[in-house]
Amino acid sequence: MSSTEQTPRPTRLTAAAAVAGIEALGLLAGGVYMLVHALTEKTGDLTGALTGAVTLVALGLIPLAAARGLWLRRSWSRGPAVITQILALPVAWQMLQADSAMIPAGVVLAILAATGLVLLVNPATTEALGIRRPGQEA
Repeated sequence: MSSTEQTPRPTRLTAAAAVAGIEALGLLAGGVYMLVHALTEKTGDLTGALTGAVTLVALGLIPLAAARGLWLRRSWSRGPAVITQILALPVAWQMLQADSAMIPAGVVLAILAATGLVLLVNPATTEALGIRRPGQEA
């Protein structure tokens, strides 16, 4: 096998990158929406609205970087991706507790987070990223 050829990317790794990418896009879209809303509407607390918008955009960059790293098979990307999924679960739970249109969004987020975690801890994903399991020799 030549150095330019690589083994095919496992479907689970591709799916994990897609999940992280979808979550990143959701956070970035929410942050941009909040930013536009804060700048165009009369809000009671402009500083708070801008802080929330910038925070969402910044948080969106984490799963975006993780998705890119997973796509490129970078072993470091698994950590931020797993942390993103773990942090998404309580957010989804809070969304499910709401009495509003946030409930369907909470269901989608919970499904994405659970799916992402399952995909990221899968042995095929771990192996594709070059991460050794405990007790596995180098």
